[in-house]
Amino acid sequence: MMRNQRRYYSARYYRRKNNTSLRFGILLVVLAIAIVTGSRILSDESSKDIQTASSYGAQSSEHSRGDADASRLIRQADVAAGTKIDQYKGVAVYSNGTDYMSSHGLSYSDDGYYYGYKWQCVEFVKRFYYEVYHHEMPDGAGNAKYFFNPMLGQGELNEQRDLIQYDNGGNEKPQEGDLLVFNESAYGHVAIICGVGEDWIEVIQQNSEVPREKYRLENKNGLYTITGERDPAGWLRMNSR
Repeated sequence: MMRNQRRYYSARYYRRKNNTSLRFGILLVVLAIAIVTGSRILSDESSKDIQTASSYGAQSSEHSRGDADASRLIRQADVAAGTKIDQYKGVAVYSNGTDYMSSHGLSYSDDGYYYGYKWQCVEFVKRFYYEVYHHEMPDGAGNAKYFFNPMLGQGELNEQRDLIQYDNGGNEKPQEGDLLVFNESAYGHVAIICGVGEDWIEVIQQNSEVPREKYRLENKNGLYTITGERDPAGWLRMNSR
């Protein structure tokens, strides 16, 4: 009788132990599924954030959905120099590769007008103004920073570029097609304004990390100031526009 009773209790013990192990195993499986599912959700959300990340300010605009929408996330360092990565009003923006200081020969129009070094920022703005506005700059040389003449007053003619010059922080609101000039660095930078809102502008540019970028636009008592990761000196405009 005692021997049978020991067998009975022993069998109950092993069944209870096996049931506990089974429950623990099921719990581990459920926990693993929850972790994998959560990771996939977080990964999907991160991918969405990366794909929809806008340029500076993360603001949306109609201009962001134009003819360059599919290419606006292309970084110039991700493709070979000379690869088209964007366009505006039919004028292409090309990658300058991984070295911002590099150039890939001289760039000219079909009829011999000199644009600049391929594929620097100056080359794009001169090509844009020539192809869109048929505008030739009297002085075609010089780094980007020298496109802005700090000796001029608001609204005066920049004779080197044959364009009207406006100061950042002055009383003239920037317009689409204006040539934006940054002169803080050693060589400066130039871009074309391709979109203007109530409190933002968007530029298209060559030889920058991305071809499009947004900046804040502030109107304070009729004075317009563009600010962002770098602040421009001002903008130039065709006299006839």
